[in-house]
Amino acid sequence: MAVPSSPGWSPASINSAKATHKLLLITFNSPSKLFSLLSLHCGSLRVSTASSNPAASPILEDPSSKPIVLPEPDPKIQDFQELDSEGLNGLLCTLFEHPQTEELAYKFYGKAKGKPDFRPEKLTLKHLSKYLGRTKNWDSISSMLEDLIRFQVLPDSLTCCRLVSKCIRFRKFRQVSRLLEVFKNDQEIAVAAFELAMKGYNKLHMYSSTISAYGLLKSAGVGLDPGCYCQAMEAYMKTGNSERVLALFKELETGSVIDESTPFLGQIYRILCESLGKSGRAFEALEYFRDMTGKGIAPDHKIYSSLICSFARIREVEAAEELFCEAESMKMLRDPAVFLKLVLMYVEEGVVEKTVEMVSAMKRVKIRVSDCIFCAVVNGFSKKRGLRAAAKVYEDLVSQGCEPGQVTYASIICVYYRLGLYLQAEKVFSEMENKGFDKCVVAYSNMIAMYAKAGKPSEAMRLVAKMKERGCEPNVWIYNTLLDMHAKLSNMRQVEKTWKEMKRRKILPDRISYTTVITAYSKAKDFEACMKYYEEFRFNGGVIDRALAGIMVNIFSKMSRIDKLVMLLQDMKMEGTRLDGRLYRSALNALRDAGLQVQAKWLQQSFGMT
Repeated sequence: MAVPSSPGWSPASINSAKATHKLLLITFNSPSKLFSLLSLHCGSLRVSTASSNPAASPILEDPSSKPIVLPEPDPKIQDFQELDSEGLNGLLCTLFEHPQTEELAYKFYGKAKGKPDFRPEKLTLKHLSKYLGRTKNWDSISSMLEDLIRFQVLPDSLTCCRLVSKCIRFRKFRQVSRLLEVFKNDQEIAVAAFELAMKGYNKLHMYSSTISAYGLLKSAGVGLDPGCYCQAMEAYMKTGNSERVLALFKELETGSVIDESTPFLGQIYRILCESLGKSGRAFEALEYFRDMTGKGIAPDHKIYSSLICSFARIREVEAAEELFCEAESMKMLRDPAVFLKLVLMYVEEGVVEKTVEMVSAMKRVKIRVSDCIFCAVVNGFSKKRGLRAAAKVYEDLVSQGCEPGQVTYASIICVYYRLGLYLQAEKVFSEMENKGFDKCVVAYSNMIAMYAKAGKPSEAMRLVAKMKERGCEPNVWIYNTLLDMHAKLSNMRQVEKTWKEMKRRKILPDRISYTTVITAYSKAKDFEACMKYYEEFRFNGGVIDRALAGIMVNIFSKMSRIDKLVMLLQDMKMEGTRLDGRLYRSALNALRDAGLQVQAKWLQQSFGMT
């Protein structure tokens, strides 16, 4: 073994190299493997070897050689204690650099910490961090954090950021908090690590954690860079605190860290404008947008989307249209949500014809007309121009190449059903099924109601069976339609069967369900069944409306249950349900016929009629 001398080598370094060499000889017991290990670069510790045997292995082994299998180190090695801090760091770096000796290096690191004069170097901690991060040894990472505090040494900024990123990716948020506590006292590392942590928190929607990290960084007196401001502003925006977003922007703007070339500046302006727009301050957001463009900062499509949506939300049609035209001229219309917001704005303003213009604009900028937008246009015409106008605009858009989806199909089926155009409804439903939209409960509900209204109960029942086969569970609307259909046909057997099926499938009946079944049994003169269902309705917390009250007044009168009638009227008074003229006269006559003049007078006084 020869240790070269040069002006850069001190006597202490030479002694350290000798001790390292001796330790490795004792540990590995194999000259050829030892020579290969010592040929690796290790900081300031550089050792070259030459074998006296001509047949010995070369200093640099072929990378394709077999992996080195190392025995466990002897814990009684005395030579380990001969190394000083520099030598120990050199040894650890050498072992960490070789994949097959990393575990051994970590064991030696644990021994080195017990030496009073040992102090890990940045390079050693870098290797240690990479090893622990790769092995996901979270308990050992906690131990390393204690070492960082104890020795007051940190790895380089990149290593610290990688460690934070690794902990966030594996959801080790307690480790992240501890890392940030350790890093906050180093300006360079703190800024980079905190920015990365806040970005990770925002991606996971952990906005309160981002805000806490920002507060920790500020309390440590660390100067924030634009990236940290950007992440903190986004967290405050997502939590709806627009005032705090504006305060952070002004703090950044008045500082010396901002100019036209500042990174994240476009994103910062976008967050500011979006936050102000969401809080109803769209015109203030527009002022900051114009200030941004005046400084030569190029806007992107996201900030235009945010501003247009903000004005559409408060129905400022002129401002929204101006920004829309500006964005289109700059080829900044890329977000379908912008078109949906404008369509909804035009519907609310009653200018539904402009919704068709939005569809034409989407085609100009080569954005597909989504199912939601198509449906919004059809429903807008239905609401503001009537059912026939809705059917016509649907047919026009289909002829222009727009493809309806499940929601639009369900809407137009309802339109055709209400217009009495049953053949068109069946045709659209068949087209919908052929496209694979065969589990839409709303569409099934409309079609079943259509068959029930058309007097085709067998078709309605066939469709119910089909939807069950496809795994689509009927809802309370469908069961209400079936109850009403069977009740009108006086098919009490099917009414009872449908009701039991509802209970078996755990579909909770609503007020319409109870009103329908009570009406059916009332027509069948089964008043005891009416009483049973009414009491069940009241027991489950049902509130009486005029329709149900009228039925029950008639039933109580025919059953001479005046006590129940009085209780019904008292409940209606307490719940604020008013009586119409017909119901009032029926109740009053029932009380007078029973000779209850006091109760009749109370009825007149309570419901304000004479």
